[in-house]
Amino acid sequence: MSVLERMVSAVEKVRERLARACSALDAAGVRYAVIGGNAIAAWVATVDEAAVRNTQDVDILVEPRDFATARGALEAAGFVYRRVAGVDAFLDGPQAKVRDAVHVMLAGEKVRPEYIAPAPDATRTVPLGEGLRVLALDDLVRMKLTSFRRKDQVHLLDLIEVGLVGEKDLAALPPELAARLRELIEAPDK
Repeated sequence: MSVLERMVSAVEKVRERLARACSALDAAGVRYAVIGGNAIAAWVATVDEAAVRNTQDVDILVEPRDFATARGALEAAGFVYRRVAGVDAFLDGPQAKVRDAVHVMLAGEKVRPEYIAPAPDATRTVPLGEGLRVLALDDLVRMKLTSFRRKDQVHLLDLIEVGLVGEKDLAALPPELAARLRELIEAPDK
């Protein structure tokens, strides 16, 4: 397999994993939202397909009361549950790596203890085609500003670049998150 074919295959595997997980959760009646890099890519694609960035895993937000049902649905779809570094991960088969996984976060709980805010409600979603229920943009932006790792900053810069996020969003944020967003708006190359 050529390098180009491997690149295409890697992207297709993530998209297939996302579709399979969403289909399983939908069939089980689980309330969920696509978050993380796939949610950013979906939002960016609504404005500029050429600005879409690929991601290596799938992140899903579920309500805590739905976790057991979500786990059963994902396991029935061939995913293998593991708790890795404090995250509920569903590996794409018994031999899969953690990168080849669906990561499930719980609504209303902090993703990491040091984060200033918990994850939002998983029911505030927007259908963005092909059965994707993506977290509402304002909640997704808050999650990215809360974690604010380098990749989260890059995701936010993607949203800023295509005009989905900007100065207009500052007033709705708590001061600490607004300061982080302002930093990205004013110095995107920093």
